[in-house]
Amino acid sequence: MIEIKFKGRGGQGVVVASEILGRAFFTEGKFPQSFSLFGSERRGAPVIGFLRVDEAPILLKCQIKRPDHLILFDLSLVEPEEVLQELKPNGILLINTDQEIDSFKLLRHYKIGLIDAGPIARGAGVEGALNTTMLGAYAALTHLVRKETLIKVVQGMISVKTESNMEALQKAYDRVRIYESLS
Repeated sequence: MIEIKFKGRGGQGVVVASEILGRAFFTEGKFPQSFSLFGSERRGAPVIGFLRVDEAPILLKCQIKRPDHLILFDLSLVEPEEVLQELKPNGILLINTDQEIDSFKLLRHYKIGLIDAGPIARGAGVEGALNTTMLGAYAALTHLVRKETLIKVVQGMISVKTESNMEALQKAYDRVRIYESLS
């Protein structure tokens, strides 16, 4: 089983991202379980999404404390020391940032993807919603779900600015900077 945790802020599309990715895994024959956790339902408030995926039905029904993969929509929510405590050894980390890899020296024993999602989303016309942008980067980083499957799911789930969302997904897939673990 792979456990994925999404962290971001209200309005960035964290919950929808976990649902899209879950549906993409389902489309490819896997068994997903997606759920979210958030306090006040307002734009800018911290939001956490969870996704489990396995080859068999998932019976576990609890929060994900130590994910295999961590997707950070908003870097301000997490310090490197927190990531070290949270992410499993040999984990995969995707960070929305304009910083270079040297800014994440403490995290170099993880496989890391860096994507500056904001400009890509704005350029595609989807503004603050980063879900499809982050998912395009995640697909390229992990190769666990096909980009074509994500595009198909986006077409079926997102009825507003569908073409723009697919453009953001494709651009992020092509632009994510991937750094293998140094350990």
